[in-house]
Amino acid sequence: MRRFRYALEPLCIGACALYALNRWLLKPHVASPFLRDHFNDLLLIPCALPLVLWLQRRLGLRAHDESPTLAEVALHLAMWALIAEWLGPRWLHRGIGDEWDVAAYTLGAAVAMITWRREHSLRESS
Repeated sequence: MRRFRYALEPLCIGACALYALNRWLLKPHVASPFLRDHFNDLLLIPCALPLVLWLQRRLGLRAHDESPTLAEVALHLAMWALIAEWLGPRWLHRGIGDEWDVAAYTLGAAVAMITWRREHSLRESS
């Protein structure tokens, strides 16, 4: 079985490229509320989770190199939503908690999970 490639996974690379494209090229020049407010939120799990799992693996907190499990995705989704949309705005008095951001994080996580499961199944069959 091939191992999860963390930051070298195609989904992670693609999501990071889309984040950069939107952040530095599209958002400043395109008047789109979706691109400005929610597009990068869709990319949170596909961009960040592979890097966090790699770090956890290096620190001995993750025992395998398989694709992210549903529990790992759900835990990180819940933690980031809580920190970015509830704790941060209330404790740091910066930003505004937005349930639409959480919806975007969740949609991005669902697409990532489906993609990683499909890639895992394809790896096992080859």
